[in-house]
Amino acid sequence: MNRGRRLRQTENIRNMVSEIKVNKNSLIYPLFIQEGKNIKEEIAAMPNQFRYSIDKLSFEIENILKLGIKNVILFGIPNEKDCVGSGAYLENGIIQKALREIKKNFNEITCITDVCMCEYTSHGHCGILDKNNIVDNDKTIKILGKIATSHIEAGADIIAPSDMMDGRIKEIRQALDEKGFVNTPIISYAIKYASAFYGPFREAANSTPSFGDRKTYQMDYRNRNEALKEALYDIEEGADIIMVKPALSYLDIIRDIKNNINLPVCAYSVSGEYSMIKMAGANNIIDEDKIIIETTTSMYRAGTDILITYFAKEIAKFIDEGRM
Repeated sequence: MNRGRRLRQTENIRNMVSEIKVNKNSLIYPLFIQEGKNIKEEIAAMPNQFRYSIDKLSFEIENILKLGIKNVILFGIPNEKDCVGSGAYLENGIIQKALREIKKNFNEITCITDVCMCEYTSHGHCGILDKNNIVDNDKTIKILGKIATSHIEAGADIIAPSDMMDGRIKEIRQALDEKGFVNTPIISYAIKYASAFYGPFREAANSTPSFGDRKTYQMDYRNRNEALKEALYDIEEGADIIMVKPALSYLDIIRDIKNNINLPVCAYSVSGEYSMIKMAGANNIIDEDKIIIETTTSMYRAGTDILITYFAKEIAKFIDEGRM
């Protein structure tokens, strides 16, 4: 017992034997790309997060590369929307243009793209609506295949479908394979709960539904066993990485998935988690740095291998400082 107490009291030894060691290579930083020029616009609901026009992207990517972050996930904000989200798969769509610009200047960055329609539809839902204003699953997944291939053709390295339609992993895998992109990985948002934690993101991406909600196709947060079923379905269809979203209130789900699958587990620490910590820190209610470190560590402790987080920059600095 005495030896154990001495071990815990020695900081260097504590760090050496810690079970959780966060690696910069596992971090993915989200970026919001907006149509227009000379735009770096702070998102009111997400302090220190910005919408960028393509001409402002290079400076931001240089900054994150200097911190040792080499992975980004891109979300597009188009000027024009329609009822079928056609802007999502245009050759000169906002994400397609952003990908070409990034890859022209930064070969070392891994570009992951969100494949969904909510930012591109005039109604804000994640698919094509039928005459009863219900998302038509089968019509939607055909469009998702087109979006995915258009992203890869523009330079994306990894596809991450977030729509939660049934069968979309199989459809996207087939679409990619037919175009010759047989080695393109798919990060599946297999376990995406209908969550109140998404509020700030919907402001950031201008993707709030114009009516109703997304509960008919996102998961019920009261359900635990369903999560593993969803993960196994997507693995069978060809997913390479399984995501749990949100992260902080779903640590039990992350652990369940980690214990039961043999693929990497990705967690998305979402906008609501970020904004609560930032705003509480700004009002001196919490020690912001320590809360970021503790909550992030809890996600990895639960079984996260890869983390999408708006705190990626802070985490990278904490790693350099030996605080994580």
